[in-house]
Amino acid sequence: MVAAFTWSDAADLALAFFLVVVGLGLAWALLALSGALVRLSALIRGAQDELLPVINKVGGSVDRVNAQLDKLDQATGSAVDAVDAIDQAVRTVSFGVRRPIETLAGFSSGFSHGFATLRTRRNWKAAVASAKEASARRRADLADELRRTPV
Repeated sequence: MVAAFTWSDAADLALAFFLVVVGLGLAWALLALSGALVRLSALIRGAQDELLPVINKVGGSVDRVNAQLDKLDQATGSAVDAVDAIDQAVRTVSFGVRRPIETLAGFSSGFSHGFATLRTRRNWKAAVASAKEASARRRADLADELRRTPV
C-alpha cells in the first residue's frame, strides 16, 4: 500500500520545518543572550568590587569634612559673638560721647556767632541771643547728622 502524499501532509511538513528553524533561532538568541548576561554579571561584580572601597573612603572623607565644618561653625559663631560684643561696645561708647560732643559743638558755634554779633552790633543782648540760636541750630544739625549716619 502506497500512502498518498497530500497537501495537508505538505503543510504539516512545512510547519514542522518552520518550527524547527524557529526553535534553532531561539536557541541561538538565548545562547547569545546568556553570554551577554554572563559578561554583564562579571562587569557588575567587578564594578562592585572596585566601587565599594571607593564609596567607603568617600563616606569617611564626608564624615571628616562634616567634623571640620562643625568646628568651623563653632568658630564662626564665636566670631559673630565677638563682632556683636564689639558693636555693642562701640554703640555704648558712641552714645556716651555723643552728648559732650553735641554740647561742645553747640558751645563753639554759639561762642563764635555771639562774639561776631558783639563785634558788629556792640549789643550784649543781641550777642547772647545770636549765640543761643546758633548753639541750638548746631546741636540740632549735629544730632540730625548722627541719626542719618549708620553706626
